[in-house]
Amino acid sequence: MHVVARALLRPVWRSLPLWTLATGAVLGLLPACASTASEPPDPWLCLNLLRASALAFALGLAFLLDDPARHTTAAVPVRRPVRTGLRLVLVVPFMALCWTAALFLVPAESRPPMGGISLEAAALMVLALAWALVAVRHSETGEPGIAISAGLLGAFFGAALLLPERWALFVGPSDPHWDDAHRRWAGVLVVAVLVGARSLAEPLRRRRTAVFARR
Repeated sequence: MHVVARALLRPVWRSLPLWTLATGAVLGLLPACASTASEPPDPWLCLNLLRASALAFALGLAFLLDDPARHTTAAVPVRRPVRTGLRLVLVVPFMALCWTAALFLVPAESRPPMGGISLEAAALMVLALAWALVAVRHSETGEPGIAISAGLLGAFFGAALLLPERWALFVGPSDPHWDDAHRRWAGVLVVAVLVGARSLAEPLRRRRTAVFARR
């Protein structure tokens, strides 16, 4: 299996939507760079700029599984979970590094609690990945990224504007509901991980086709 994975690294790398992922990374770093625009930096502004960075990184990851040749590569002997896992291994550490850079671009005196804001970023990025995995498993589209990014944007702003105060996700560190909000973020992260892990399996239609072919 290790030999097969190494042999697949180059073709998987070539199939990645590199320009889209790079655009998401650059757009994610820009808000963090802008955090020093005010002097002294405003903590509330810095918090929301980091949230914008997290959203941009998540939007980039929404395109990770885009593959116009998806139905061609479905016939190769290596199962889709292996190919998808290689995509994750190649890209997720890079996005984690970008997020770390965004954090440290914000002045230390105005930086929000790193654990809390990193939890929000992780939940958003894993949610984007889980959404992409579900789309690949349950649909025939080869490029679900645009629809996923639109849905993620809608969910983000809907949660920011429409959730009642008792269920708010976007609060400030001085808000007494900060810890409660991050327990909810942890719940979003756990659900996204579970859904994404379950959706790593072969697409449903392919499995049904294989069953009928055996019959």
